[in-house]
Amino acid sequence: MLNKQPISVAIVSVLCCVAVHVDAAKPAKGGGGNHMQRGIQLAQEKHFDAAADEFGKAIKDNPKDPRGYANRGTAYRQGARTAMASGDSEGASTRYQAALADFAKYIELAPKDASAYTEHGQTLSELRQYDAALADLNKALELRPDDLNTIKFRGFAEIGLNQWDKAVADCSAVIQKKPEDLQSYDRRALAYRSMKNYDAAIADYTFLITKNPNDMEATTKRGYTYSLAQQYENAIADYQAVLKINPQDNDTFQRLQYAQSMLAAKNATPSPTPSIAASPTPEEKGLMDKIIPLHIGIGVVALLIIAVIVRLLTRGKAEETSHRIR
Repeated sequence: MLNKQPISVAIVSVLCCVAVHVDAAKPAKGGGGNHMQRGIQLAQEKHFDAAADEFGKAIKDNPKDPRGYANRGTAYRQGARTAMASGDSEGASTRYQAALADFAKYIELAPKDASAYTEHGQTLSELRQYDAALADLNKALELRPDDLNTIKFRGFAEIGLNQWDKAVADCSAVIQKKPEDLQSYDRRALAYRSMKNYDAAIADYTFLITKNPNDMEATTKRGYTYSLAQQYENAIADYQAVLKINPQDNDTFQRLQYAQSMLAAKNATPSPTPSIAASPTPEEKGLMDKIIPLHIGIGVVALLIIAVIVRLLTRGKAEETSHRIR
């Protein structure tokens, strides 16, 4: 179901930021600047492995330049996402580890650069190493407290750690400054739902749907939240809207069936209370009610009189001789 989902992290690349630096910088000795520019171009064309190779050449020409590690780490991470999307988990793992190594080198060469910790922490978060990610992101915010991307990624890590109230606070801080950041609404809705604050979660999903009526993912999530809130009619409407677009969505079909069955049970007429046999009325007393103490006393006296009479009649009569052989 949807009660617990993997953290989807926005692709916020350091490449664009680095590109500005490259444009303003002199080419590194040995043509490193050219390799950097070529790598950026390849990354923008989504040729991430080729971009990583170019950044590697730039690093070889100028191994003390942190930008080469920052850019190559980003290319590796984006390549990892691509591999993961295609089902190549081994290739994704290899690239993620390479990205972590490059971002660690970035931190080593530029320990006062907040972006280095943000990139390393974001990558750890994608690997679901949330505690370590949170440490990096907090360090980045010590260096640059108002960086919204870092606050956003910290919110994602907090969701991974089930720190729902902190995640809501961070997502809300981002939304306040960037009200069009739709991903923060989606993550905040998940945190609200996990806190059982269903109305707030529904409001965030509704905002997403208002911005993009064709967002079937948000519609499905809102339907699930309605179901958790036992608002089954609304859940059914959302599920039906999704199935209208994608009739083969088996998961949504099963959720629809569940919501329909719960609504039917909710609206079912309560079964009649089993009737209890009425006790006899005063006019229709039972047998035991009709036997009063006086009757009992008369019966006892009669039995005593009969016993005395029998004794008097049998007094003095010889007992019969037994024929049993002793």
